[in-house]
Amino acid sequence: MNTVNYKNDAELRKERKAEAKQLKRRRIEEDGGKRRRPGKFYSSASNESSTDREKVKRKQTKDTTKRRFGRVMEKVPSIKRPRYSTVSIALPTSIVQNCQTHELKTQLVGQISRACAIYHVDEVVIFDDHLGKEAKSAKDAAFMARILQYMECPQYLRRNFFPMHYDLKYAGLLCPLDAPHHVRVGEKSKYREGISLSDEKAGKTSTDTTSFVNIGVRIPVVVDRKIPPNVRCTVEVDIKDYDRPRRMKGKIVSPAAPREDDGTYWGYTTRVAKSIAAALKECPYEGGYDLKIGTSERGDINVDSVKFSFPTPQYKHLLIVFGGVAGIEECVDADETLKVAGDDSRSLFDMWVNTCPFQGSRTIRTEEAVLISLARLRPYIAKNKEEHPQNSTSMQRVDTNITFSDSASSEESSEDV
Repeated sequence: MNTVNYKNDAELRKERKAEAKQLKRRRIEEDGGKRRRPGKFYSSASNESSTDREKVKRKQTKDTTKRRFGRVMEKVPSIKRPRYSTVSIALPTSIVQNCQTHELKTQLVGQISRACAIYHVDEVVIFDDHLGKEAKSAKDAAFMARILQYMECPQYLRRNFFPMHYDLKYAGLLCPLDAPHHVRVGEKSKYREGISLSDEKAGKTSTDTTSFVNIGVRIPVVVDRKIPPNVRCTVEVDIKDYDRPRRMKGKIVSPAAPREDDGTYWGYTTRVAKSIAAALKECPYEGGYDLKIGTSERGDINVDSVKFSFPTPQYKHLLIVFGGVAGIEECVDADETLKVAGDDSRSLFDMWVNTCPFQGSRTIRTEEAVLISLARLRPYIAKNKEEHPQNSTSMQRVDTNITFSDSASSEESSEDV
């Protein structure tokens, strides 16, 4: 009986398949011998008016746009004035050791990267707090740095700088950064991130004073400087050249140029330090960090205080340090290069702040502390009274707003990751 049932089921499937084929042929004949394509209008009724067809087409187009992932902003949010000061944060490597799986580690670092982009962080410092095994701490530092750099890099450059690696196994789970320097193909921006190309890859021959750079448009752009291949660079282009891409030329500028132009956020850099002392001292900026803030639930001042304010109304480089599970005190105790005890960690900073007073939980995770602290300190960071550097050539302000394309879905949507 079982064999007979199987044969009947097979015959039934064949009959259904044959009926489907006949139905498909009939539809093709009704459409004039053309196959149906998704998104196109087909009608077998010859007496239907063109007005009705246009209505159906508009409805189909409207339905397609509804399925897009969100809407893209028309212009990049900018403070509309030059910003010469920088904001840096420092994090210990031990924060990822509490995650049970590789996916959770990836998502944790992704949350920190998103917070940095939202609140215009210019530098992320990852330091070894020496609270775990040395080999594991070095591995965790490399993992965090790779994820942070991967998220900060524009999509069209990632294949060049990030080959297949186990640390990026779950990069598809990361929420897109969608920062201003993640410019899409059809968008017009005065500044673009690019990678220098060899003459073979560019398909053209450069001179002794020029190079070809892939800046995310369809054709490589010639720039005014000779650069070795596979080097990331920031390129300034003329907005009018977008209408004539074959004649587009670029100028190599500093990555800080968009920020010093009108305050447009242009991503962050990542630095790895061997200890919390190295994170405080090894500053890549000239003059070092002139304002250091330590965050702790035992801070001697909280942001809710009426008297809360930065000790100086003007700073150049701000550093906000976060601790791990046990706080900054444990990181200081574990650092043998520091002669300061953990209980005296306050002496290492200009401010010792509790950014979330009267917390309802016994502990605040570091990725939560980053988001909370940056949000609470943002009004005071914005009040920084900056003076234009005397030797700077960025006196003239130029409108660098990026014209976003609102007719297509974002390339950084979760559907494309």
